Amino acid sequence: MEELQRQVRLLYTGRSKRARRFRYGLIGFDALTILYFIVTASLPVSAWMTGLNAALGLLILLDFTARLWISENRRRELTQVYTLADLAVVGSLLLAPFFAANLAFLRILRGLRLIHSYHLLRDLRRESVLFRRHEDAILATVHLFVFVFVTTSLVFVLAFEEHAGPAAYVDALYFTVATLTTTGFGDITMTTPGGKLLSVFIMVVGVALFVRLARAMFQPSKIKYKCPSCGLNRHDPDAIHCKHCGEPLKIETEGVNGD
Repeated sequence: MEELQRQVRLLYTGRSKRARRFRYGLIGFDALTILYFIVTASLPVSAWMTGLNAALGLLILLDFTARLWISENRRRELTQVYTLADLAVVGSLLLAPFFAANLAFLRILRGLRLIHSYHLLRDLRRESVLFRRHEDAILATVHLFVFVFVTTSLVFVLAFEEHAGPAAYVDALYFTVATLTTTGFGDITMTTPGGKLLSVFIMVVGVALFVRLARAMFQPSKIKYKCPSCGLNRHDPDAIHCKHCGEPLKIETEGVNGD
C-alpha cells in the first residue's frame, strides 16, 4: 500500500515526463468537463445525462480521494478553494437526482482548479516562457471566465423557467455581461429583491475581476519569483539581481531556444 501511495504521489507531484503528462491529462479532463457543464446547463435532464453526470462525479471523487490520500497536510488540503469547489461539484452531480432544484450552476465551479491544481503553475512556469511573462493575465482571465459562467448559470436557474432551453441561457449570459460591464441596457432585468441583490453582486465582483484583468494585461510583464533575502516576488524576466535588496537571483529559464 505504501508503494502504491508513493507512485500516486509521484504522478501528482513529480517532475518526470510521465508525471507532467498525467497532470496535463487531468487538466484536459477538467477543461472538457467544464465545456460539458456549460453546454448541458440549459438542457433538460435525460437518462443518459444522469448516468454521465454520475460517472463524472465518481471520477472527480476518485481524483479528490487520491489527492487527499497523498497530501502531507490533509486539513490544509480540505480548506483549499478548488477542494471545496470539487466537493460542491461532486455533490451537485451525484445528489442532483434527489433534489428538485437545478444545481447545474455549481458544476461550473470545476473551473476554479483548472489552473491552481496538480502543480500546474510550477510546470508552466518552468516550461512556458509565454506563461511566465503573462501569468497574472492568464490567471485573471480564468477567474473572470469562471465567474461569468457560474453567475450566468445562477441567473439562468433563478430567472428563467426550468428547461427554458439554450436561447434562455444565452439571454442569461447576455444579462450577466451587460451587468458586469455596467452597460445596463435594461431589456432584461431582475424584478425580485433577490434578483436585484444578485445584480449588485455581479456588478461589484465582476467589475473588480475585470479591472484586475485589464491591469494584468497592460502593466509591465513581471515574473513571479520570491527573492530569498527580502521576499520581493515580482521581477523583470531577465533580472539577475533583486531591485529591492540587490540579492542575486536564479530565475529558472529554458534559454532562448528552449534547450
